[in-house]
Amino acid sequence: MKKKFRVLGLTLAAVLFAGSLSGCGGEKTAGASGAGDQAQTINIGTMDLVNGDLIARKEKFYEDSLGVNVNLVTFSSGKDVNTALASGSIDVSELGTSPTALGISSGLSYTVIGIGDIIGSAESLVVKKDAGIQSIKDLKGKKIATPFASTAHYSLLNALSLSGVNASDVNLLDMEADDIWAAWQRGDIDGAYIWYPVQDELLKDGGVVITGSDKLAEQGVVTGDLLVARNDFAKNHPDLVVKYLQALLKANDVYFNQPETAYADIASVLGISQEDAQSQAAQFTWLNVKQQLSEEYLGSDMAKTLKDTADFLVGQKSISSAPDLQTFQNAIDTSYLEKAANNE
Repeated sequence: MKKKFRVLGLTLAAVLFAGSLSGCGGEKTAGASGAGDQAQTINIGTMDLVNGDLIARKEKFYEDSLGVNVNLVTFSSGKDVNTALASGSIDVSELGTSPTALGISSGLSYTVIGIGDIIGSAESLVVKKDAGIQSIKDLKGKKIATPFASTAHYSLLNALSLSGVNASDVNLLDMEADDIWAAWQRGDIDGAYIWYPVQDELLKDGGVVITGSDKLAEQGVVTGDLLVARNDFAKNHPDLVVKYLQALLKANDVYFNQPETAYADIASVLGISQEDAQSQAAQFTWLNVKQQLSEEYLGSDMAKTLKDTADFLVGQKSISSAPDLQTFQNAIDTSYLEKAANNE
């Protein structure tokens, strides 16, 4: 089975801006043209997340909707997405809530325009059944792996905090997703906070889920994948931003109304079985446009989520300071999504 691993990375602003000097290659971005110029190409960032993007790609919705050349650029980390957005190498992209909070805090010039998904049990803490771990409190002294600076890492740290466990009391190990399975097999770790397909491998080997991002969301710790657009691109080509969102709304409609087609599309793009595709899709919350625009999400609470995330990162010394709530509110613009919905 082909395995796709993703890291929704957080990185210090210095790394972001240093990376922006070199860029990410690829075609010249459409957003580099001046206001009023006709874009010839749109560069779309993707992280192979299990949401409407996969369906839009398989069904050619981007090409059909946008009417310009579509250049898809695949990333394995939110850090790399932030760097590409900073350099102008991509115009729009999906990006996790944690790196989005970092990017906004670091002054990157992009706007949240929609929501790709809300992470549920897709990211969970799985432990060995013989490790003597029945709850979060039992993690003290245990070796728990997760990719640092990812949404999984953020969720794990919050899970510890909510249970009154100091992170310093747990032997937290920074491991990439593809290294976690090998460490588990060797007996080097007691558990991991991780996503599919590694999560699935741990469970098949007798692992037990202690908590997950779905449970943390019920306690106010929300993680998800957002849709963002560079500000200069959105200013120069608002029509393409709207059409990009229309393609994704159309893809979501396939999931809601033709789930078997959606599972087949996801399986085809990721190179996995249709059964695995269905299982993965169920571990995320897919939102329709009304839900995205509600107060619970883009209408109000997402700005608070990003602010809370940034504040948490300050406490973890991942960033030196976080902007005020108004900054995050200003970084969310629902007008493109509203137009996309009205013109569907």
